[in-house]
Amino acid sequence: MFGIGAGEFIVILIVGLIVFGPSKLPEVGRAIGKGLREFRKAQAALSQTLNEPLEPEKKSEPEKKAVTADDVINMAKEKPIVKESSNEKSFNGNPNDVPAVDARASVASAGSSPNSTGK
Repeated sequence: MFGIGAGEFIVILIVGLIVFGPSKLPEVGRAIGKGLREFRKAQAALSQTLNEPLEPEKKSEPEKKAVTADDVINMAKEKPIVKESSNEKSFNGNPNDVPAVDARASVASAGSSPNSTGK
């Protein structure tokens, strides 16, 4: 029970008999048994209380399902993708076009280049 052998148990009984006497030994035994029983009940209740909150979280968590190609196709059929937004409608140029350099900026930079003699 507590990892004690028969010889150790007999020694404990003899010490208890000497300390408490033969008349009180049954009462002490009952009190010890009752205390151990209450301790085990409290221990079981505590372990149940600690494990209880974990179980509802596991049950309430939805199962994760892998998305298949068929699921993606069905979602696309239900909600089609918008092909053109309002920003794309206002842009009429080629997406590869580079913005033009401001002519004033190019003239100003040409006049201050180190290659110009300025004479």
